[in-house]
Amino acid sequence: MSTAAQKNLSGKSAVVTGGSRGIGLAIATELAARGAAVVITGRKDDALKSAAEEIVAAVPGATVTPVAGNTGDADHRAAAISAAVQNGGIDILINNTGINPTYGPLMDADLDAVRKIFDTNVVAALGYIQEAYKAGMAGSGGAVINIASVAGLRSTGVIAAYGSSKAALIRLTEELAWQLAPAIRVNAIAPGIIKTRFADALVAGGEDQAASAYPMQRLGSPEDIARAVAFLVGDDAAWITGETLRVDGGLLATGSL
Repeated sequence: MSTAAQKNLSGKSAVVTGGSRGIGLAIATELAARGAAVVITGRKDDALKSAAEEIVAAVPGATVTPVAGNTGDADHRAAAISAAVQNGGIDILINNTGINPTYGPLMDADLDAVRKIFDTNVVAALGYIQEAYKAGMAGSGGAVINIASVAGLRSTGVIAAYGSSKAALIRLTEELAWQLAPAIRVNAIAPGIIKTRFADALVAGGEDQAASAYPMQRLGSPEDIARAVAFLVGDDAAWITGETLRVDGGLLATGSL
């Protein structure tokens, strides 16, 4: 959470998917600190309730509504958007949920696992946007942020199926930015490795070794992504749509991944 966060999102209502930990929790906390009422989603009710308590402890008086369920379930998506509407509308949607159950060459990939990756990382994100659109964002406007990855911008050979899904999410972002303008702005953020449990498999050789590839000589923190999200959903980014913002410590500037 930014120590100098302004209440520039007061009166706004947001949904953050995958908000029980890591990047999603940091984003929800930052948005709440800036005055937004926040709905957080995730699969486990207990984890969501704990996350909501953590956000309120960090931002006393914050409005935080946990909605447990599977992001691939249309009824769950509808319930999450409905909870935001009950908080005053749906102004901000952060598609943060992502999975990566398979690693290695695509020729060895289990196709059911690949389908699940695309269904969760791309199709469900579109489903959330459709739900928000129908629930009022079409008329009142709003901002959508899709959390992509640098793996969607450059081949890795290691997380190929995941990277392909994030490339599709980036392309979806550009298409929707064109289709939904001017009322709704749609942008993406492409993080490098962020220090979360999700990224543990990518830093198996040690954090220092992984960080050495980054010009900034450190891995990212969830708060690095949260502050970028807060900028893109705010009025200071009012003429930015269809953009994929790399928040990667300069990694792609090196020409390798």
